[in-house]
Amino acid sequence: MKVPFLDLKTQYNLIKLEVQKEINDVLENTAYICGKKVKAFEEAFAKHHNAKYFLGLSSGTDALHQAYWCLGIGIGSQIESGRLNQEPDEVIVPVNTYIATTETITIAGAKPVFVDHEEDSFNIDPSKIEERITPRTKAIVVVHLYGQPANMNSILEIAQKHNLLVIEDCSQAHNAEYLGKKIGTFGKVSTFSFYPGKNLGAYGEAGGIMTNDDAFYQRMLRFRQHGAIVKYFHDIEGHNYRMEEIQGAVLNVKLKYLNHWTEGRRRVAVRYNEILSNINEVITPKENTYAKHVYHLFEIRVKEREKIIKYLNEKGIDTGLHYPLPLHLQKAYKYLGHKEGDFPIAEKCCKEILSLPIFPEMTDEQIQYVCSSIKSFFAKK
Repeated sequence: MKVPFLDLKTQYNLIKLEVQKEINDVLENTAYICGKKVKAFEEAFAKHHNAKYFLGLSSGTDALHQAYWCLGIGIGSQIESGRLNQEPDEVIVPVNTYIATTETITIAGAKPVFVDHEEDSFNIDPSKIEERITPRTKAIVVVHLYGQPANMNSILEIAQKHNLLVIEDCSQAHNAEYLGKKIGTFGKVSTFSFYPGKNLGAYGEAGGIMTNDDAFYQRMLRFRQHGAIVKYFHDIEGHNYRMEEIQGAVLNVKLKYLNHWTEGRRRVAVRYNEILSNINEVITPKENTYAKHVYHLFEIRVKEREKIIKYLNEKGIDTGLHYPLPLHLQKAYKYLGHKEGDFPIAEKCCKEILSLPIFPEMTDEQIQYVCSSIKSFFAKK
């Protein structure tokens, strides 16, 4: 049996006619950038989260850069305040995340400061944040990794104590909930990626920013379009981070199915946990009591990971690695001066984490096949 890691074709076929109608409408109206479709998606996505504002952008990476810059973090803040040539602003960030979360901090002219993660949730460990705070710290970035919300109450308490901004990176956690409330409205601002493989994915690059702050929303509007709301009248220097109209059209169709697809992912996760929990050599993901996990990824931890990957691939099962090397050991961050042993939980887990196939349309037969193949691998030991 062939089991893909992700099956976007099946999902597309289920909504094909709706999507084609909306895309054809964009083409017929020849409005390709930030038009009515994007506006409709922005309003629907904000309403879905009970948020005041959501702004469609060109990618999740661009959303992060825009968030840092518009919050006055990094070189933009130094230019506006005349603080050039001072030590850079610092941003607390989990060491276990995709590099987009951190490279955009550097691009904004600030410095990422890493914190280790909780072993059971893979999210930033609140108990280790305060020791990394300095007078230059401006914000804490919370990444709701793999689809599970981080411990927001503890993080918000620390942020309030030290007068820090909180930024939520929700790129892997569309529709996830913390204590019954959707993630994305706990911090000053939240960012989303709609990369095609996400739980809510576009048909190309797309992203966005959410906030409840009126003034910040106005600043974001300007920054998205070269610092202007009225064309050719530039209040600030900005960038071109506009969402394409086709992506807005696609996302607005797909948003209607997000709750259903979320429950589909959770169904797959329940079955995985039921079957794999009987294998002593496999550690399955834990869903915290305060969280509604949406399982963008289903991460297990195993020894001899490379051998298992090879074995599963031979049986037609695709797997993934998210992420095999924590950020502090990446060559890109050699300049920060970290070494092995600085973040032991991340270093331990990155050698054991394995992403299993998961998508809403996954059949019980496919789930059983993946699990029986894992069982057979360990039975041969």
